[in-house]
Parts: sequence; C-alpha cells; structure tokens
Amino acid sequence: MSSIPHPVDLSVKPDITPFFDPATNTVSYVVKDPCSPACAIIDSVMDIDYASGRLAPVSADKIIRLIQDSGWQLEWLIETHVHADHLSAAPYIQAKLGGKIGIGANIRVVQETFGKIFNEGTEFRRDGSQFDRLFQDGDTYQIGGMTGFAMHTPGHTPACMTHVIGDAAFVGDTLFMPDGGSARADFPGGDARTLYRSIRRVLELPEATRLFMCHDYGPNGRDIRWETTVAEQRAHNIHVRDGITEDEFVAAREARDRTLDMPKLIIPSLQVNMKAGQLPSADESGRRFLKVPLNAL
Repeated sequence: MSSIPHPVDLSVKPDITPFFDPATNTVSYVVKDPCSPACAIIDSVMDIDYASGRLAPVSADKIIRLIQDSGWQLEWLIETHVHADHLSAAPYIQAKLGGKIGIGANIRVVQETFGKIFNEGTEFRRDGSQFDRLFQDGDTYQIGGMTGFAMHTPGHTPACMTHVIGDAAFVGDTLFMPDGGSARADFPGGDARTLYRSIRRVLELPEATRLFMCHDYGPNGRDIRWETTVAEQRAHNIHVRDGITEDEFVAAREARDRTLDMPKLIIPSLQVNMKAGQLPSADESGRRFLKVPLNAL
C-alpha cells in the first residue's frame, strides 16, 4: 500500500448535500466549492425495479434539480468503486449537466474479472476507457478552487478509492458508521486483510476529518446516519477501532462474510457499473437485456 502523504487542508470546508436512497440504503452526495459554483457528485443512483426490468431516474433527477436550481456547475461525477448494490446514474446526469466520470484505475481489474463472469466477449473494452478519468493513488483534481485527493483503499473491491476534499473524505464501502463496522470483503477480488490495511490508512487522516459513508442500514433500529469523523471511528468502530489487530479483524470479517447473502441488485449493478453506468447495447429490435450467470457468483 502506498504511503503517499495526504495533502489535507482542514480549513477548506466543502458544502455537502446528501441524498439518501431508501431502496438501496445508498447515500449520494453533491460536494460544492464554497467559493465558486463548482461541484461534484459522489456515487449517484439510478432507480431500478428489477422484477419488472424498469429503470427510473427519480433519484438522479433530484440531484439534477438541486444543481440546476442553484446555478451550480458540475465538474465531476465520481464513483468510489464499482457498486454491487445499485446502478450508477452517472451517464444520465452527465448528459444533462456535463462533467467528467472518474473511478479508480483498478477498474481494469474489475472489468477483467466480471467481463469473464458475464461472458462479455471481445467487444467489451477492459481498459477503463468507458470512464473519463482513472484515478491512481495520490492523484489530485480540482472542483473549482478545491483540490480533491484520491486514495487507493482496496479490500471491498480492487478499485475502491477514498476521495478527500478539504476536511471531508468519502469512503465508499471501505467503512460503515462506527456501529456498522466495515463492508464485506468476499466479492471476487476482495480481501479482508487488504481491507483492514486500507481502513487503517483512512484512519491516519487528521482526527477532525469528516467521513461520509456510501451506505447505512440503521443497526439496531437507530435512525439512518452517514457522517462521522476519524476520531469517532478510531474510538468506537466495532470492527476496526484502535486496539483491534489485523488478525482479529480478518477472522471476524471472514466469519461475518460467510453468513451474508449476495446483494439483491448485484447482477444488474455489476454489468452496468463496470461500464461507467452505460446500459447493455440494444439488439436489432432496440431492446436491451441483462445476463444472469448461473452458479458464477
């Protein structure tokens, strides 16, 4: 794992608007530069009724309306990783508002793995070229006057990235709220030991850094929450608080993962998200189809 220093500036406090999708327990974010109209979207959602095969941009349109009504300028659509529990709305939003779609450079590893599982054939490009930017560990980018910093934090998937923007870090599925612990590490390409090391790297950020989750499930019936701090995670995270060793984490994480079902939307999500949210190509009649690989996941 890289030891690239973190160019964190806690004096920069982006304006952050969350959007919670109860169907998938996903939190999307609009991250705005407080000194300009520039903004970014983190982990957008395209609604799907999988039983009927119907898509609807209800969640995406809420984000679009906020940006349009506020007169903001969208510069980035960032995916923290290839999500297995919801479809990305990035291309839909990009068509309306512009901006560049970015993801971690190890998307190519994910594409190679799932290109085989879904029998995508040679026409499926496995070089990440469906995205506008592939972030390497340590890469920076601009949102108006703010500098974003990409940290490679694999373990949940090989392409997971944490994005640090001013005093805020968007951790994707690397961490949950302190009482939720951490995300699973048993998907193809996932690894519990790698996840522990990635989490500890995130927790090396300044203790006042705000951490924003991609998901929350309200453990033990509490209200949904998505914001915490490095200090809170180090003190209270049930899986990786200070004092829990790597071996203890790996044993607990792997035991927990053996009890989990696959996410309900993993089949459509992976097929679409590994292509930057693009739907499968239409056939000669104009219809689009998803594949269901049998006994492969």
